[in-house]
Amino acid sequence: MKKTHNINIGNSIIHIEEDAYEILTVYLNEVKQHFSKNADDFEIVTDIENRIAEMFAEKLSAQQKQVINVDDVQSVIQQMGSVKDFETSEESPEEQISGPEYNPIKKLYRDTDQAMVAGVCAGLGHYLDIEAKWVRLFTFLTMFIFGSGLLVYIIFWIMVPKAKTRIEKMEMRGEETNLKGFANSSLHPFAEQSRGFIAGFIQAMGEFLQGTGKVIFKIIVGSIVVFASFFLLGTIVALAAFLGFWNSDVHNYFPISMVNEEYLFAMTVAVFIVLIIPLLALILFSIRVGFNGRPINKVLSYGLLLIWLGAVVTGIYYVAKVSTEFKEGAEFAQTTPLKVHPVYSLNINMERFFTKEDSLNYRIDPARYKGRKILNSRDDDFNSPRSISFKIEKSTDGKVSLSTNFKSRGKTFEVALKNAQNIHYDFLQEGATLSFSPVLHIPKMSNWRGQEVELTLSIPVGTEVQISNEFYRYLKGGYNYWDCEREKGAEYTSWIMTDTGVKCKFEKEKKED
Repeated sequence: MKKTHNINIGNSIIHIEEDAYEILTVYLNEVKQHFSKNADDFEIVTDIENRIAEMFAEKLSAQQKQVINVDDVQSVIQQMGSVKDFETSEESPEEQISGPEYNPIKKLYRDTDQAMVAGVCAGLGHYLDIEAKWVRLFTFLTMFIFGSGLLVYIIFWIMVPKAKTRIEKMEMRGEETNLKGFANSSLHPFAEQSRGFIAGFIQAMGEFLQGTGKVIFKIIVGSIVVFASFFLLGTIVALAAFLGFWNSDVHNYFPISMVNEEYLFAMTVAVFIVLIIPLLALILFSIRVGFNGRPINKVLSYGLLLIWLGAVVTGIYYVAKVSTEFKEGAEFAQTTPLKVHPVYSLNINMERFFTKEDSLNYRIDPARYKGRKILNSRDDDFNSPRSISFKIEKSTDGKVSLSTNFKSRGKTFEVALKNAQNIHYDFLQEGATLSFSPVLHIPKMSNWRGQEVELTLSIPVGTEVQISNEFYRYLKGGYNYWDCEREKGAEYTSWIMTDTGVKCKFEKEKKED
């Protein structure tokens, strides 16, 4: 059995037989002595050692063995070339390195030494044996074809590595990666041209990211983890709060009232999973990238992905089911004649509407509540969207009337019409005062299906209308309410019906610029 050595060459540990080691040592000493005349001799010798280490690794891998022998060393020396090929006292250095024509397969790298931006065009120029300026011109022209040139440039920038080492630069130019090639590179070193502001800025940014940028990057990643954790905690708290309200008539609140009761639990779970798993994945991924954490178990990752996809499919299914409940629309109208007055006052009536069932449940005794009123909460808009609108039009027959349109949607026309018929809405006329409820009412535990009420007051020309400040929010059709003149602290503005429609009786004077 032959004695072996463990050597470190090209930052690689190689097992080599003793006689092969002696041959390699003599060869490397000759190489070091030959290139000692160059200013960058240490860099050249290091690159040669790296190349030899690569060749040894290729042989060990190809032959599936662990030790380099004499034959391997001699094969590598034959491929790299002998120093004696360059030692001729009578020839000039240029003639010393001349030899048979070499035409290897070039490798594509980005040439950052001659880069204007990222070295893509310079690298393609070497690979295609074209001057870089023509590649740059072609790239610039293709940018006007829907930006395709810029897109391709960015893709090459991401996918193509830059030539960092001397060996990579030699492969990029198609030069021999043997002693003759290294000798040529020492006589014609890789020169870095002036690359302009963009390339310099990119290089400076790269150096920055290698240093201070890493700290900033970790701060950003840490911030993402913190905010994502807060969102995750907020989602869990929201789910807990929602489940806490589950038995508190939650189905009557908008937008939950849109969802059929039999769908509600499944949709709640699906929405929670759809939100929480991406947040959890973002936190784990940020910790791994920013703080070199261990990768997540693949089984766990695929399991979470399958659960998330299942929740997405479930959510889409129920959203589609709820959407079909809005397929058809229906409406009906009723017209109520009103007593004629020269001036009307329009108010919002905050009195709460109670059904007979409500009166029994709340024990509302007319005798006990005589002279007292139960008012609607200001937060009733939380129960359903604002669905009351009001218009004032000119009467065509000289009479005063109020038209009420009840609208709703449903899975079929019959269902939509039934939903519209179930709407309850109150208004009250007391002399010349018309009071309207700010909300409509639908039966309890009924789903919201776009129910709305449109009110149209028809009055003759010359009739005056006093509109309260609270009422203007329900006006539909651009009445420019706040441009109407009013006394300070007044609760009403005055309007009058004309041939062209209702107009403000006292408009504010426009200030000249």
